[in-house]
Amino acid sequence: MKPSSEEEEVVRGVGPWDECFEVAVQLALRAGQIIRKALTEEKHVSTKTSAADLVTETDHRVEDLIVSELQKRFPSHSRFIAEEATASGAKCVLTPSPTWIIDPIDGTCNFVHRFPTVAVSIGFAVHQELEFGVIHHCTEERLYTGRRGQGAFCNGQRLQVSRETDLAKALVLTEIGPKRDPDTLKVFLSNMERLLHAKAHGVRVIGSSTLALCYLASGAADAYYQFGLHCWDLAAATVIIREAGGTVMDTSGGPLDLMSCRVVAAGTREMAVLIAQALQTINYGRDDEK
Repeated sequence: MKPSSEEEEVVRGVGPWDECFEVAVQLALRAGQIIRKALTEEKHVSTKTSAADLVTETDHRVEDLIVSELQKRFPSHSRFIAEEATASGAKCVLTPSPTWIIDPIDGTCNFVHRFPTVAVSIGFAVHQELEFGVIHHCTEERLYTGRRGQGAFCNGQRLQVSRETDLAKALVLTEIGPKRDPDTLKVFLSNMERLLHAKAHGVRVIGSSTLALCYLASGAADAYYQFGLHCWDLAAATVIIREAGGTVMDTSGGPLDLMSCRVVAAGTREMAVLIAQALQTINYGRDDEK
């Protein structure tokens, strides 16, 4: 995957976090190589919060690689929010310090079944403000990047969200979330039914929230919502969507809270508000209270 001249310019960047961004890009590409190779190999699978919340040795290997390399390159950075470390008991708190927010494999269930919608996601925040996001679609070798104030790109091509405002003309993406108890499933299916009754063109589930959000950023979908995702699913993608001209907000219609485990995103604010108004809440708690 040879970067275009425009992408090379973006990777070089202008700003105080240039080196951090460049390292994140290189680590996402390295992680993608590991994941692509492991995709075809036998996997040792464990569960976390539910039978549908899976983890493999590759999740741990990729996370360890990214965190260890970042610690070597930036020894003054002490804040890492990473999915598998958090699952093992590490605190998930966003502070003013430079903070790396990492999902080593988004779409682990897809990965286990060799379904190709799999990504690695690296976000970076300073003073609790998201600075950049890097998401690598490993099987298609698509590199999505966004830097605050500098635009969003996929393999060097600038991204632009859909400008659709009519829910009756929208393609909406979502994910199920790890809870599968009857009450949660009832609300999840009811939310889909509400959007379909509103004549949405379709509602899709692809098994990777980060890539669904990248598809939104590229204009391939008009909206996204989910209850039960985490800050590592959302951090990098939020920068990419905003830099592509989109809106990311809380399901209440208020400002995004990265730790709230819920989100609505859309190409236009009008669309995001319509989606938020249609939804019933599924309570997953907060990442910073677990």
